[in-house]
Amino acid sequence: MRIHNLNPGDEIGASGWYVEADGSHFLLDAGLHPKLEGRACLPHFGLIPAGQLDAILISHCHYDHVAGLPVAVKQFPRARVMMSELSSHLVERVLHNSANVMKRQRDEMGILDYPLYDNQQVEELAPLIEGIRYREPKLCDFAVAEGHSGRVPQIEFYDAGHTLGAAGISLRCQSHSLFYTGDCSFQDQIILKGADFSSIKADVVIMETTRGSYDDTKTALRSREVRRLREAILEVQNRRGCVLIPSFALGRTQEILALLAEMVLDGVIPRQPIYIGGLGKIFTDLYDNLARKTTRNHPNLLLNRELNLVVQNVDKVRDTPLKSPKIFVMTAGMMNENTVAHDLAIRLCADPKHAIFFVGYADPSTPGGKMRESEMGQPFYFSTKAVDLVRHCELRQFDVTGHANRDELVRCVNEIRPRHIILGHGDPSSRQWFYDQFMSMDHPYRIH
Repeated sequence: MRIHNLNPGDEIGASGWYVEADGSHFLLDAGLHPKLEGRACLPHFGLIPAGQLDAILISHCHYDHVAGLPVAVKQFPRARVMMSELSSHLVERVLHNSANVMKRQRDEMGILDYPLYDNQQVEELAPLIEGIRYREPKLCDFAVAEGHSGRVPQIEFYDAGHTLGAAGISLRCQSHSLFYTGDCSFQDQIILKGADFSSIKADVVIMETTRGSYDDTKTALRSREVRRLREAILEVQNRRGCVLIPSFALGRTQEILALLAEMVLDGVIPRQPIYIGGLGKIFTDLYDNLARKTTRNHPNLLLNRELNLVVQNVDKVRDTPLKSPKIFVMTAGMMNENTVAHDLAIRLCADPKHAIFFVGYADPSTPGGKMRESEMGQPFYFSTKAVDLVRHCELRQFDVTGHANRDELVRCVNEIRPRHIILGHGDPSSRQWFYDQFMSMDHPYRIH
């Protein structure tokens, strides 16, 4: 078995792994690097020999794992495309949004490589996608070379708990077995139950290391963080302020909406308009529509039924009055320019009764990252639209991540007992923590 890391960066970037095993060839994920532009943001598909790809297996539908899929399919048209059944309902919307964003970036920023694909290519790709249920093994007889008499490769998707449709991927070939964790969460979230990786055995594990640099002994339990967030939202409501919660459209947005639905049903806050972004509304509709097919808490909780969701765009937010309590769950976790979250944050910063609550990662180089590091009353560079922004509003952070804590991942890998561990999807310091941890153990792991 040979495994090639195709990520063009040395951190969380464009996820992609090329696997050669017993004459079969697989690509695990096909993301785009969120910090790079043009063709530089693609995985190194050029490392895959022409014509030597049998299948593309997608772990989940976040940008850095799936947004390069149309490019991979165009380059390797004979490859089958497989993902979890739930992801197959999401992927087309994700790719259409990615195509639209790239087109806008070409027009606004002059990135001539963009778009890497257009909406027509996404529509042509959609019928090729095979959705597979969790824990239903799939024999890949199409990936067997002519005259091959050995074991037919088998793939299997396991619920990863990270977001709707997220999967760990098992690949069993004649002489080797591999398990790819993708992004995973072992603790139950508000909607989704935690990952179910029980009974998995593999010779090789490719694992995410996102939270390797987070000391979990200093991090509150998820349930405590959710309770803190709930209390903080109530405080802002009671002082008649507005709260902005920047969230990624797929996953974080629906988790926060579920928290708000619980607060409404419990009578903690009154039923009121909840302002969200258009893409967040699309995925929220899908969460509701797929509720019965999902391993989740509260299967009867429908977000559109329990909440009065109002879609907000950049034009509307400029005119939205902020004199009465309002809750904004806006789908731009990094607060990039030309987003509702960005423009609304500038407005909220002026008034101490308002608040901005971060519930996920914000890259330090983005406006969201700069906002997170800002000090009350001190000018800071937010963006080209707000060079010397002064923050007077409340700002708080809550650790309600959709990624596994590092100790949970260590326990998971120790249960699988692979011979080889490949550390990926994390910054160098995060990977180093896992390397040191596994090297200190008695089990003779080979760490890559």
